[in-house]
Amino acid sequence: MKKVIATPDAPKAVGPYSQAIEVNGTLYISGQIPVNPADGTVPETIEAQSRQALKNVGAILAAAGLSYSDVVKTTVLLDDIADFSAMNAVYAEFFTGDKPARACFQVAALPMGVKVEIEAIAVR
Repeated sequence: MKKVIATPDAPKAVGPYSQAIEVNGTLYISGQIPVNPADGTVPETIEAQSRQALKNVGAILAAAGLSYSDVVKTTVLLDDIADFSAMNAVYAEFFTGDKPARACFQVAALPMGVKVEIEAIAVR
C-alpha cells in the first residue's frame, strides 16, 4: 500500500514529486533543502543549512509517526565537499543512537543555490 506523506512543517514540493512516500512500512523522504517552511528563508552557513535540512527531514518523519532513530539510510549532497566536516558535526546532533548508512556526494549545483540537500529512508 502506497501512502503520500505531506506536512506544512517542511517545505512544499516545488515540482512533480511528494515530500515522502510510504510503502509497506518504509518511508522514502525526498531530498530536503534548507528552506524554512514558515517564511521561505534559507540560512547562510553550512551549519545552519544542514540543521534546517535535517529539521525538515524530522518534520516529515514526525508526520509519518517516525523519528530520526527509524532512519536507515541517508544521502547528503553538498555543493562543496570542503563543507563535509561542518555538515557532519551538525548531522551527528540529529543521529545520536545507531547511525544510518549514508552516502555523501559533491554536486555541481543544488536548487536555489543552497549548500546542502539531504534525503532519507526510514522503516517502522
